[in-house]
Amino acid sequence: MRTRPLGPDAPAVSSIGFGGMPLSISGRPSEEQAIRTIHAALDAGATLIDTADVYCLDDNDLGHNERLIAKALGSWPGPRDHLIVATKGGLTRPGGRWERHGHPDHLRRACDRSLRALGVERIDLYQFHAPDSRVSFLESVGALAQLRTQGKVRWVGLSNVSVPEIEDASRLVPITTVQNRLSPFFREALRDGVVAHCAEQRIGFLAYSPVGGGRLNRKLPGHPVLRPIAERLGASTHAVTLAWVLAQGATVIPIPGSRTPEHARDAIAAADLPLAPEDLTAIDRAVFRTD
Repeated sequence: MRTRPLGPDAPAVSSIGFGGMPLSISGRPSEEQAIRTIHAALDAGATLIDTADVYCLDDNDLGHNERLIAKALGSWPGPRDHLIVATKGGLTRPGGRWERHGHPDHLRRACDRSLRALGVERIDLYQFHAPDSRVSFLESVGALAQLRTQGKVRWVGLSNVSVPEIEDASRLVPITTVQNRLSPFFREALRDGVVAHCAEQRIGFLAYSPVGGGRLNRKLPGHPVLRPIAERLGASTHAVTLAWVLAQGATVIPIPGSRTPEHARDAIAAADLPLAPEDLTAIDRAVFRTD
């Protein structure tokens, strides 16, 4: 498995990680299948797992994905000392909705809840899930800085942020990772300079929804540009898409989610897929409709 540094002062991780969200939201598989899926990703070489307290059905189900990952890691027979589990705080799920909650008190409570759900004394990577317009961004980041000082988290990350927000946060606490959306369908992280800034600062860029997420990934198998590339390489169009995302920056680490072991293995294998320069250019120029 190819690796990339997670971020400044952090170890290398698999260049493609595993996103846990699909295993705990609406349409989630059985617990037995979910654990087999996590094990398949680990067996294939994934050493980074991304989760969040709100990867669940609603506020009555908080921590579902974290508990699931803890259970899967507990039953996995492989070595665990090189695995990194990243989680997030800063959202809530009232009635199944996704709402932002960046108050420092909430983040502190969320961190303590995640520690219990994961069954650890210190979270490897704790990420602020999204800025909250009702709360000063730096107050929210300050809470994570305090959690790091207290030894509850090892590294701090940000999610759904801009370059100015990364720069502001970096003045309070070392930022190890940034997790923003990036796929051929949504390229704002490229246009807005976030990917380039992370590469310059050696910050790991965790690309979420790298194959589009939800209904959009179902458009990939028939895509007129992806399909012939995939056929030539003997790969899936999803793997080709992940290889394109991986090529967008020196610190980019896609974190695709999967609901089945087969999809998990296919995603991790994309790390070794050899896209030619002309393949990357063709995908760069292709149209990916979101309607």
